[in-house]
Amino acid sequence: MNRPGRPVLLRRAWSAWRLRWKRRKLIWRAIRAGRALAPLADRTAAIRPGDILLFATLRNEMQRLPEFLAHYRKLGVRHFLVVDNASTDGSAEFLRAQPDVSLWSTPASYREARFGLDWMGALLLRHGHGHWCVCVDADELLVYPHCDSHDLRALTEHLDARGIPGMGALMLDLYPQGPLDRPSAGGSVTEELPFFDAGPYRCQVMQPRRNRWVQGGVRERVFFADRPQRAPTLNKLPLIRWNWRYAYVNSTHSMLPPRLNNLYDGPGDPRPSGVLLHSKFLPGIGERSAEELERRQHFADPDAYAGYHRALTEAPVLWHPGSLRYRGWRQLAELGLMGGAGWTD
Repeated sequence: MNRPGRPVLLRRAWSAWRLRWKRRKLIWRAIRAGRALAPLADRTAAIRPGDILLFATLRNEMQRLPEFLAHYRKLGVRHFLVVDNASTDGSAEFLRAQPDVSLWSTPASYREARFGLDWMGALLLRHGHGHWCVCVDADELLVYPHCDSHDLRALTEHLDARGIPGMGALMLDLYPQGPLDRPSAGGSVTEELPFFDAGPYRCQVMQPRRNRWVQGGVRERVFFADRPQRAPTLNKLPLIRWNWRYAYVNSTHSMLPPRLNNLYDGPGDPRPSGVLLHSKFLPGIGERSAEELERRQHFADPDAYAGYHRALTEAPVLWHPGSLRYRGWRQLAELGLMGGAGWTD
């Protein structure tokens, strides 16, 4: 067997050192960001060893919060740790009244806080170590094989027994049949947004972090067909047994240490994985997109995505003849969009 030469070994050592330094830098950023969070309702004394925790950063998500909390409570989340970024729609007041929610606030720039990752990282450092942690946005509902009969406690016990420290998921955009400016029917996410694209999706491995990069689906089809390399990243690592040495790098798409990025290879991966039902296209998306054109808080290069936000304000129809109606986790497993359907055997 040929052994790597000295130049290769030196490059590997240099890359590993840089990634360790980057991880330490991100942890220090989180520590500093945590000092600026103002507690509105700190109930973390109620957290017990073994509790499954959920961490989120949000702004003006009152439209989604009742279903969001109900969904994750049913899955077995015991405590929610949330940062509210200056909501004006009653989100903070609603969350403050929930007995299983601890809430912090900040008016600071979402973009300058690495799109909220520094704030979430601060809470993970303080409260997440040793716990299984769900890290999601308010417009993401996690489903996984047998989630209707086996809660997160059962799933994480399965992962623990096999020494697996986390689970990946595909972010699956749901959308309506009609234009995006239709009025709300007042139903659940999957009633309001019953359709999705089954594919195509593609996955690349990116160096040096070995993070996966999954793209495709409806947003690429409609908004980025002429520049697919700009399409949103769809793979996430939303369920992790947290350690204070960990750090998210790019939303929850990638992590350090880099070995954690090997947990998920995208659609078609046979290992246990999930799907994040993404409710971005609920009624009101036009107004939110118009606001984002002004706030410029959701992309590192807002100008590159201004056309995307303008297109959303025009209320396009995303449905096409290849759209599928969502029917539950079994359908997603059969399509290969989540793996590990036999984990309960």
